[in-house]
Amino acid sequence: MSVQINVKERYAEGAKVVQAELCCPVDYDKNLLKILPQEIIEKDYGCGDPSRYVKKGDVVLDLGSGGGKICYMAAQLVGNDGRVIGVDMTDDMLALARKYQDEMAEKIGGSPVTFYRGHIQDLALSLDALGEYLNQNPINTIHDMEALEAWKYRQCQETPMIADDSIDLVISNCVLNLVAEQEKMQLVNEIFRVLKPGGRVAIADIVSDEDIPAHLQNDPQLWSGCISGAFHEKGFLDAFLAAGFVAVGYDKWDMQAWQVVEGIEFRSVTLVATKPHGTECIDRGHAVIYKGPYQSVSDDEGHRFPRGERMAVCQRTFDFLINGPYKDDFIGITPVQLKEAVPFCAPAGTKRLASETKGANYDAGTASSSCC
Repeated sequence: MSVQINVKERYAEGAKVVQAELCCPVDYDKNLLKILPQEIIEKDYGCGDPSRYVKKGDVVLDLGSGGGKICYMAAQLVGNDGRVIGVDMTDDMLALARKYQDEMAEKIGGSPVTFYRGHIQDLALSLDALGEYLNQNPINTIHDMEALEAWKYRQCQETPMIADDSIDLVISNCVLNLVAEQEKMQLVNEIFRVLKPGGRVAIADIVSDEDIPAHLQNDPQLWSGCISGAFHEKGFLDAFLAAGFVAVGYDKWDMQAWQVVEGIEFRSVTLVATKPHGTECIDRGHAVIYKGPYQSVSDDEGHRFPRGERMAVCQRTFDFLINGPYKDDFIGITPVQLKEAVPFCAPAGTKRLASETKGANYDAGTASSSCC
């Protein structure tokens, strides 16, 4: 039996009967739970609370949304200008989430939550659209198969379920580990694709402290139980870095293991990351100072920031450091008079003279940030 079929069957059962062994203890915001139907609360299976990362106005995508608990919590936070999308592949879970959709819309005000049937590792293909196609075009021949593949390609390119650069925040609660090993990197790349530049990730999931041996990976019960498919604790971070994310790190780390299997510890974590802006690196005279307490820090783009030094940065890096996830660690210095925009070509580690940011005339040939 494939990983996907095994997971669907177990979570279909979980939509009917509570599966207590699939849950980690989580301290959810009780104020957000007050208006949720008890059935949704009882049949939710997670290991963290990514709703804590939702901001007003966000377009939020919940991967593996299940019965809709986190979606309905997030919907209370995004406000009238935001919306929430849930994606799940299990019909019974989607039925549970949609069962209360009208009731929740009335309680929250408006209809900010939409649920799609799809695979989280392929966010372009709607399984509902696929089902409609197959109903109208049964597969009987090789030609039919080829026509299906051509239709899927057009569908994903022309009318993707989740469009490129359309999401502010991708969240998930103990679901990424359920995806087959060979599809995990595709999943992370899909998260990158759908996020807007500057978009954020908050993924609650299970990680292991050691590599998981093959015989445990081949155990379908352990896989659907959020054990065998867990990322390694470093591999989880590495996967998001490989996809192009920056500011990748663990914002939550449970010191107490959730389960221990053959000496391997499995624990709940919450990974956060940001999709960088792809804008050109332009020099306008900005500088940043790393506050400390460490002697120096380096970012994922190779910049090094010694403590207390006034470092030259391009406008894109300046905006990210001062307004992004590192904003509490840096002092931003905007020049009194912005320089004419030129490509930033100073080598890594270039300092910015204080005189450059105070509007003083200086000799570009001797200024510390000059390079062109």
